[in-house]
Amino acid sequence: MKYDVAVIGAGPAGAMAAKYAAKNGAKTLLIEEHASIGSPVQCTGLISTAALRECETGEGGFVLSRVRGAFVYAPNGEELIVRGKEVKAYVIDRKVFDRALVERSLDEGADLLLKTRFTGMSQGKISVISYGEREEIQADVIIGADGVQSSVGRAAGLLRCEKFLSGIQFEGNYSAKDPEFVEIFTGNGIAPGFFAWAVPFGGMARIGLAKNPGGAQASYYLERLLKHPAVAARYRGSRTEHVAGGIPLGPPDRTVKGSVMLVGDAAGQVKPTSGGGIYMGAVCAKIAGEVAARAARKEAGLEEYEKRWRGAMGRELSTGMRLHKSIGKLSDENLNEFVSFLNQPEIRECITEYGDMDHPSVLFQKLISSGDRMRLIRLLGVAFRTLF
Repeated sequence: MKYDVAVIGAGPAGAMAAKYAAKNGAKTLLIEEHASIGSPVQCTGLISTAALRECETGEGGFVLSRVRGAFVYAPNGEELIVRGKEVKAYVIDRKVFDRALVERSLDEGADLLLKTRFTGMSQGKISVISYGEREEIQADVIIGADGVQSSVGRAAGLLRCEKFLSGIQFEGNYSAKDPEFVEIFTGNGIAPGFFAWAVPFGGMARIGLAKNPGGAQASYYLERLLKHPAVAARYRGSRTEHVAGGIPLGPPDRTVKGSVMLVGDAAGQVKPTSGGGIYMGAVCAKIAGEVAARAARKEAGLEEYEKRWRGAMGRELSTGMRLHKSIGKLSDENLNEFVSFLNQPEIRECITEYGDMDHPSVLFQKLISSGDRMRLIRLLGVAFRTLF
């Protein structure tokens, strides 16, 4: 088999990269190691309206519910209500969503190989095990969209991401306080260095958390989360769709080497403030697909991808990583005071006006320029001074 572009991994980033490679005239192959698209699910399934636009699907049958805001809980139980002026996000069925994205790549002319595992590469050839048989595939450009443990990245000798959070989640029966609001839980006793969540849809919720590496396992903190008064009052038992995995934060210094490009989770193109990767992954995948097609025709070098994706997302990722590190240093006492600060009416209005899941740095800049700037600096202390 001979292709211009081979994309390893048929998640959202891989599907978008394949779509744009094929759309730009490249003979493209999309390779997925699992027997079906979208399984196993490794995501909360909460995506922003901007992410849906970038994925070019519209509101398909994969939308389970719409989200307009969030209830944020401080470690001491104080509740911060964040209201959006309109729909801010969607809860989606990732299996159906991923399949829709792959179908669109096939519509553009890409080929698909399921149950095919990448095992290595050399001199323009990819080695795979496809349906139990060893095969070799020729490709001018290889796009690694194979997730947090990227085998393509390792084979190319590219460095790993800066940090990996440990995540765990399940679906259960849940009587949501408001089905249009997600619930966010902070505190080092529940999710050290990050946060926990309950994302409601249709009488159910995806309940989970992500935490800093090290210390007790994520499963230990999940049991603690279920004892949180707000969760305990609403969780009605049963556990299905149980998943665990890593969330990569902080892209490596290089995402291009030789004939290889990395995209999506494999490239650390994940928002450090939320752990979401679909929006950034889609933006970068479009660039990757286009550049790969042109590179296969010798019209561009792969370094163009590196330059363009960092120009589009590098600053947001850098600021987000500093925010993540800084807020992750806060004690529960600091977090209580921080949530109390955000709960002021004028600050809540600022959050409503400028809050953006995909560009949190915009809101933070507004908070810094607010009348309570000095209080914010005092609250975050040394951690805050690492931001700017």
